[in-house]
Amino acid sequence: MSATASVAPAREAGAVGRRRLPRWWPLGAIVIAGAALRLSTLGLQSFWYDEAFTPVHVLHPSLFSTLSSMVHTENSPPVWYVLEWLDSRVLGTGEVALRLPSALAGIALLWALYAVGDELAGRRCAIAAAALAAVCPLFVWYSQEARVYALFALTSAVALLCFLRAERDPTPGRLAAFAGAGALALATHYFQAFMLIGMGLWLLRREPLRRRALPPLAAIGAVALALVPLLIAQGGHGTQWIGRWPLGERLAAIPQYYLLGTSGEPLGHGIELLVALPLLACAAFGLWRLADRPTASARGEVPAGGAGPGPGGPPGAGRSPDAPARTPEAAAALLTLIAACGVLIPIVLIAFGGDYLAPRNLIGAMVPVTALVAVLGTSPQAGRTGAGLLAAGVVASAAITIDVNLSPRLQRGDWRGVADGLRRSPAPRARAITTVELGAAPLEYYLRGLHNLHRGASVLVSEIDETGYAPLRRSAGEPPAPGFALLERADSDGLITYRFGSSVPRPVTESELRAHVITRAHPEVLVPAGDTVLR
Repeated sequence: MSATASVAPAREAGAVGRRRLPRWWPLGAIVIAGAALRLSTLGLQSFWYDEAFTPVHVLHPSLFSTLSSMVHTENSPPVWYVLEWLDSRVLGTGEVALRLPSALAGIALLWALYAVGDELAGRRCAIAAAALAAVCPLFVWYSQEARVYALFALTSAVALLCFLRAERDPTPGRLAAFAGAGALALATHYFQAFMLIGMGLWLLRREPLRRRALPPLAAIGAVALALVPLLIAQGGHGTQWIGRWPLGERLAAIPQYYLLGTSGEPLGHGIELLVALPLLACAAFGLWRLADRPTASARGEVPAGGAGPGPGGPPGAGRSPDAPARTPEAAAALLTLIAACGVLIPIVLIAFGGDYLAPRNLIGAMVPVTALVAVLGTSPQAGRTGAGLLAAGVVASAAITIDVNLSPRLQRGDWRGVADGLRRSPAPRARAITTVELGAAPLEYYLRGLHNLHRGASVLVSEIDETGYAPLRRSAGEPPAPGFALLERADSDGLITYRFGSSVPRPVTESELRAHVITRAHPEVLVPAGDTVLR
């Protein structure tokens, strides 16, 4: 037998083995990697203020009481709180239990963005979009937080997917799916309205599609109107910090959050630039190649086997499974419009007194941004250069995410460690705890039974604990009241605790305690339920 004849069966066997790999295997690998990043350290970090506030002040045994608390203390629509209430009824209010819905939403986001990429520009774009989302520091961070933002990103992606399918093939079923997905996303986070405006503008731009799009857009508008009374009742509770944060710093934080996560500032602008460069170069190169070498479809010609650029003819007619639904130029223009509406409209509203522009509220807009980078990096015109730059961006983002997952200096404040230190007091004492506002809810969560000391009240205590973070006041470490001496100073990954003790219980006023907080921030005074409060 000749050498050629002996090699041929081996090649055929290898080809059969390759063909046995399911078409979805890249998505499976990406989902496994993304799930590992989100689930492996889900309970590593302690709750910070917003997370702890939910189980301490919002969740109640009754769903009605939970929704009533949401109206008076929160600033998001009800979907997330219903989900958290159900979760707490089944799994309890532990850190992992309350974060699990966010982690699952973050994992589902990978599938949703894969489907978005496939709908936009085919399988290569789908793999790129899912890979970017799997390692994106912003998406991973909020997948590990017991708040609404991971679900907001997921519902944004699902709404975008349903919109794309309805735009390409506006059947009654697909238009109804878009209406339902848009309404669900809007009932998850109010900022979804801005992206829905972009989708509506795109659907209304041409007469044949305009008539079909009016009913689903009207349905979404009806849901928006129904949410207005809730929005007014909530009234922006606890959002004063947004206006106190300089606008320039908030604008700079938008790309920083996406590239480094919400806690990546200590890494510095140099690292931010290193992560940004391959993604920016990928997008810029893709745009340049699209502008330099327009495709046949961009000149108005329909590719062979393609669906054409719009819904004028039979949508999807003759399109092969691997053929893109629309040209890269059309996909990029569409995503740019939706992302621009999601980011720019909140900025414009600041001029009219509606300043709610916090970078985390733009996580939904980062979904079309991620898809846009994937489209530009995987377009046929970008070739291997675009794919290489995109791969470098994925690797850089993965490195940042792993660093955040493992480095305490990049994580949430360790209020669990502070509480453990206070719990190890040498002997049971009547105590008062002064802390910054962001520490109140976490300490109430980890040290059950604490409550705020009323204004003007006094309390009889033999221990005073002061907690906060740098920079500290000059008076930090000095006794907060006569008769108390410093017992211990502890540092829990940057959160400082001073413990002061007295040999006998002494009365201390609330104003006296509040004036001696160790950090230049709004103070809170907490006391255990059993302490003797003097009126």
